[in-house]
Amino acid sequence: MADLQAIADAVIAGNRDEVAKLVQAAVDEGVSPADIINQGLIAGMSGVGVKFKANEFYVPEVLIAARAMHAGMDIVKPLLAETGVQAKGTVLIGTVKGDLHDIGKNLVSMMLEGGGYDVVDLDVDVAPEAFVTAVNEKSPNLVALSALLTTTMPSMKDTIDALAAAGVRDRVKIMIGGAPVTQEYADEIGADGYAPDAASAVDLANALMG
Repeated sequence: MADLQAIADAVIAGNRDEVAKLVQAAVDEGVSPADIINQGLIAGMSGVGVKFKANEFYVPEVLIAARAMHAGMDIVKPLLAETGVQAKGTVLIGTVKGDLHDIGKNLVSMMLEGGGYDVVDLDVDVAPEAFVTAVNEKSPNLVALSALLTTTMPSMKDTIDALAAAGVRDRVKIMIGGAPVTQEYADEIGADGYAPDAASAVDLANALMG
């Protein structure tokens, strides 16, 4: 019988070859793609999130684990469409205008994918108008804004204001994060939530979707 816990453990260990091998074996045995993802890949990334929050894992370990998870996702994702399994939701993410930092954003993207979300990454230095266009085109449930510089934090407010002006603010929940960002700032600019780190971003997304 396929060992889904072994898949989770291999994700935590960052062993992408082992993850791919175990996932393929589970698929060959007829285990449902949803079970492989939820009880194997997502369970593994949840474990990574716990270790990250506890300072047992740092950014490099999270990136390695995420790559291992993707090795498994690449195998099961094509099968998901056939079984009609839905993602938890779609998250539109980007680093705001004027800011070129992407490591934090990329980490959050990987953790959200590991948490069962479809992620649309707009990359860095994203203008408010580009977020508005993407919300109209992609119809996401959540918009995640990242800023790593105090000087670019006002772009978060500009983006939220632009979404409101375009009449689409109420269609999405907005979450923000980044080194200088705080819960107080989130409240001040009218965001729906703030996450202090990549692992917490998944918890926040789940709460906002709930």
